[in-house]
Amino acid sequence: MNKAELIEAVSKNCCTKKEAQTAVESVFDAIKGSLKKKDPVAISGFGTFKVKETKARTGRNPKTGESIQIPAKKKIAFRASKDLKALLN
Repeated sequence: MNKAELIEAVSKNCCTKKEAQTAVESVFDAIKGSLKKKDPVAISGFGTFKVKETKARTGRNPKTGESIQIPAKKKIAFRASKDLKALLN
C-alpha cells in the first residue's frame, strides 16, 4: 500500500478524500517531527519507531580493497508490536 492508497482507504471510512489526505499527512508530519527530535513514536497495537545512531567505522571498497572511513549516521528503526506480529502469524 502506498500513500495514495492509504488516503483512499481512510476516506472510505470517515471523510472526504481531501480531509483524509490532510489527516494522513498530519500524522506523517507528527511522526517525522518527533523522530527529528530523537523522540520515539509508540503506536499502541502497531509498533514503535525510533532513531538509532551508528558509530563511525572502517570499511573496505569492494572494487579496490582500499580501506575507507564510513561516517557515523542516524537511521530509523521500527519494531512491530506483539499484536501486529500475531496478526501476521
